[in-house]
Amino acid sequence: MHIVEEIVAKVNGDIITRGELLHSRQEIEADLRQQGLTGAKLQDAVKARAADALRDQIDQLLLVQKAKDLNISVDAEITKRLAEMQVRSGLADPDKFHDFVREQMGMPFEDFKQQVKNQLLTQRVISEEVSSRIAIPDAEKRKYYDQHKNDFVRDEEVFLQQILISTEGKTPDQAKAAEKKAKDLTARARKGEKFSDLATTNSDDLETARNGGELPPFKRGQLMKPIEDIVFKQPKGYVTDPIKVPNGFLVLKIVDRHEKGLASYEEVEDEITGRIVMPQMNAKVRTYLTKLRQDAFLEIKAGYLDSGAAPGKDTAWKDVAQLKPQTVTKEEVATHRKRKHLLWVIPLPWTGGVKKPATAAPPTVSPAPAPQKS
Repeated sequence: MHIVEEIVAKVNGDIITRGELLHSRQEIEADLRQQGLTGAKLQDAVKARAADALRDQIDQLLLVQKAKDLNISVDAEITKRLAEMQVRSGLADPDKFHDFVREQMGMPFEDFKQQVKNQLLTQRVISEEVSSRIAIPDAEKRKYYDQHKNDFVRDEEVFLQQILISTEGKTPDQAKAAEKKAKDLTARARKGEKFSDLATTNSDDLETARNGGELPPFKRGQLMKPIEDIVFKQPKGYVTDPIKVPNGFLVLKIVDRHEKGLASYEEVEDEITGRIVMPQMNAKVRTYLTKLRQDAFLEIKAGYLDSGAAPGKDTAWKDVAQLKPQTVTKEEVATHRKRKHLLWVIPLPWTGGVKKPATAAPPTVSPAPAPQKS
């Protein structure tokens, strides 16, 4: 019988194949080449990172499996993300959008959808099981603030989101309809609808709509004075009335505003928490993944190394006759791939794992052309 794939590890009900590890190595090498490494330095770096490839594969499987045990559902968020992606692509036809995803991602739409799901599940497990259980005493955070005050001295800045309803090329009646639409969107935002969602689905500035209407921060003197007088005066969360600009009607939300000088402790408390927590996260996540390994059915073929192995756990093949390290038919390989849905492409941010393939995410954009200093 023709052997088409080799199993190198069994993780509870799932498997990891030699082909997936080879693909991971190719992604690692491509990433390092993009960083400019060549020759012996490239090969040394590939070898170093590839040494953790099996570890990263096992990490991913264990976290997705744990999400199932915890009854975590991310279906609503997946639907929302894909809908936003479709809006950004400008393709209303579902079949054309699926073709777009396949071309951009190099995989079928359903595989990409499962990839997004696995990534969200992984993030939720880490959030619920690790990061949410790290408590930083207020005294420690205030001490950090006092010792790093220079880090929190800021220029006066305002952070905005926008919705632009264009009037370019429109008749007077169409321009009136555009103004009414802008007023309706303002009312909806003030009633509590998420501004980024309204921007994604309604703004005629497609570049910023892709990012939920987000604009880069502005300092004084960078905006038209009538706009500046509003956004540097009103509080965080304020949604403006529609502002007439040369190309349409602009609705702005003040996402945040920094006064000039030293930020207060309360303003930067979340940032301080993140700074203190992040160095702890790698160790705590590894400890959590070690525990998942200890509780898992885990068998690894001789010659392959899990660099995150739980100390003292026996992961050798128990019965070579029954646990043949291979799949023997194309059908079995296809079934395995359908079940696993390309877990290899999901990088874990705390591991420095495999680089994710190029996505269809929008490019970095500049603010809309409307706001200019008069």
